Amino acid sequence: RTMDIICYLLVIVLLNIQAYETYSQCLSGCSCVEDRHGRSLICMEENAFGAIPDNLPDDMTKIRIEKSHFTEISRGAFSNTPALENLWLNFNDITVINSKALEGLGNLTELRLQGNKLRSVPWTAFEDAPALKILDLKHNQLDVLPEHALKFLPGLTYLDLSFNRLTVISKEVFINWPLYQKLQSTEERDATAFGPNVVLALHDNAWLCDCRLKGFVEFIRSLRPPIILMNSYLTCSGPDFKAGKFFHEVELQACVKPIVTTPFSNLSLPQGANITLRCLAKARPDPAVWWTYGLKIIRGFHVLTKSERVGEDTIRSLLVIPFLHAADRGIYTCTAVNFIGNYSVSILLDVQSPEGSQSSLLPGNPAPPPAASSENVYIDIRIAKQTVRGIIIEWYAALDRPAETWFTIHFGDVGTDKKEMVYIGPGIHSYSVSDLMPATKYEICVTLKNQIPRPGQCIVFVTGSDITEMEQREKLIHIVVIVLAMVLAVPIGMFACTTDTKFACLEGIMESWKNRQRERSSPRVERERQGTFDSLQATSDEGLVNKDSSEDRKVRRRENMKLTL
Repeated sequence: RTMDIICYLLVIVLLNIQAYETYSQCLSGCSCVEDRHGRSLICMEENAFGAIPDNLPDDMTKIRIEKSHFTEISRGAFSNTPALENLWLNFNDITVINSKALEGLGNLTELRLQGNKLRSVPWTAFEDAPALKILDLKHNQLDVLPEHALKFLPGLTYLDLSFNRLTVISKEVFINWPLYQKLQSTEERDATAFGPNVVLALHDNAWLCDCRLKGFVEFIRSLRPPIILMNSYLTCSGPDFKAGKFFHEVELQACVKPIVTTPFSNLSLPQGANITLRCLAKARPDPAVWWTYGLKIIRGFHVLTKSERVGEDTIRSLLVIPFLHAADRGIYTCTAVNFIGNYSVSILLDVQSPEGSQSSLLPGNPAPPPAASSENVYIDIRIAKQTVRGIIIEWYAALDRPAETWFTIHFGDVGTDKKEMVYIGPGIHSYSVSDLMPATKYEICVTLKNQIPRPGQCIVFVTGSDITEMEQREKLIHIVVIVLAMVLAVPIGMFACTTDTKFACLEGIMESWKNRQRERSSPRVERERQGTFDSLQATSDEGLVNKDSSEDRKVRRRENMKLTL
């Protein structure tokens, strides 16, 4: 009998030891529970983990981790728990889910991610969880649902996307859903034979009820059991005139590209008058509308732009010019754009001078020689900075009304009649030119608006041709100013060296000095040839742009020192 008591006590001790070993595997700050469904890990302590633990017990069938505020579900985060069936990760700060986050979870049937900060979901990740039936994504920040989203969820019976930021989705999202396709097939149309209902929760999103939502609204209206909505009263959040209406109350039409009209295509008004240019843009969905003048989008200066709705599919855009100046004459273009296409309409505006005469000067058209009253306007132009592939110019102009004066930049290759023209508004006194070609001669001029360039308003410069060394110096184009017409008197042999290497500049000047020495002993015809602009470019290329090897520079420096001595 004593032996029986001893054996009984020994069994109790062994059972307690086994139970202790089993529960000792539970994580710190968590509790482990075992029931007829298996073992569960429950972690509800605030900020218990900064990331999903690596040492999760491998025999868990349910894991619930909440309020830990980790931000990512990394690849294979639960791969060591292959028996996992229920995964609850609510109320954390998850923003990123790796596309292989569910790797190894072939038995997963329930995934809840409520109350996180997801803006998107890698829907292909569900390919690793083919048994998934419940997916809860409510109270996140999802704003996009791609057409393939449900492709890898063939057995889903509950999908909750409520309280997100969805605005527009295509009906193809559900048309491509294998479960929906199965229900639509001929042999599966008997709903009673299908099994349990499929619940969709799509309410409390920012649905934008325009033409882009037409197919989805029609899909919602066509739903029948076994697919049911948790809340069938889906509500429009926009546009404003449809906000608050239910899906079954709106009629949506197909999308169309914009069509823009204007009541007047030609206008002529006296200087000092006020004018409002108008255009009507009709499109579905609502287009973006803006005005341009001289290929530049109008964003302010002395004008006002505003848009107002005058119909369900029509927007009126206004361009208000409170006081017409002579510089306001030209072509104004109203452009409307939506995702289908764009459309533009132009208005020709002419401004009469105080004497009543009209001017036909328009942006993009050559202007006649300026009047004598404007010939004395002085514009000082200079290259202010050399960028990696271009230059920045600055200018100063002596003007009576600087707040009202526009400028025109004329830029192009030397020798070409057609120059690119850019119109600059009042108060701007610099302009950058980029993407210059190497070994090219350019001319850039600054004039008053609609005037042709005059002496003193242009700079001619040549870009360097030695790209290799410039790349080493992180300057691909070396700018040498060789003419500043009628503003700066450039002495023969004097160059503006913009490189940051002082010795290279000195070598160029010495080389030029030696060339001048040779000129004195050469025939007059040769001297005349070397005095032309083309020879100046060649001298610039040879003396300043094309760098010799380091050994040649040393030899030439020694020769120059001898000459100096």
